[in-house]
Amino acid sequence: MTPLDRRRRAVAEALGTAFLLATVVGSGIMAERLAGGNVAVALLANALATGGALVALILALGPVSGAHLNPLVTAAFVARGELAWRDGLAYGGAQLAGAFAGVALAHVMFDQPLFFASRHVRSGVGEWTGEVVATFGLLLTIFGCVRARVEAVPYAVGAYVTAAYWFTSSTSFANPAVTLARCATDTFAGIRPIDAPGFIAAQVLGAVAAMALSGWLFRQRSP
Repeated sequence: MTPLDRRRRAVAEALGTAFLLATVVGSGIMAERLAGGNVAVALLANALATGGALVALILALGPVSGAHLNPLVTAAFVARGELAWRDGLAYGGAQLAGAFAGVALAHVMFDQPLFFASRHVRSGVGEWTGEVVATFGLLLTIFGCVRARVEAVPYAVGAYVTAAYWFTSSTSFANPAVTLARCATDTFAGIRPIDAPGFIAAQVLGAVAAMALSGWLFRQRSP
């Protein structure tokens, strides 16, 4: 990959992750304001907006960078030998920068401080288990679709994330860049900075388990 291609792909990853976080945080703020205290309605709105945005972003940016929008997805493709480690580092840095930019953008749109630490408690074995499950399922969905029907990836990922908001105890962060950026918003989508390491450790565990299983489950058949 040439330096120009690497920059172009990194910009796509930064933009995509920024819009993803703007959606997560912005729709959370909007949902909380309009739901009248009904947390279930707010979560439903937040989930639908996030799932819909993921479909659009992966369709738009997938042809440029693959639209990983997640350091764990990037790390998995590096580990599988499908992306050079240097490109993986560029992706990861772009995703992290984009995530914080997206939070700032959402705050500006909704007249909030640019960044402010979250006080939303998200901790405990139940929530950590939810993050293992959420990340495992996300990576398994991606690997399975890449193996069988790559054109289905945007729709499968959007559908999975929408569902995982509801069936996991953690509401499915499943992304270290997203987790760190959501520490900087004391809104519906936030997570206390002190709780982030536990979430990220659980996400890594889920990703490693998904990679190990998918290597066997989706291996190429012998002729």
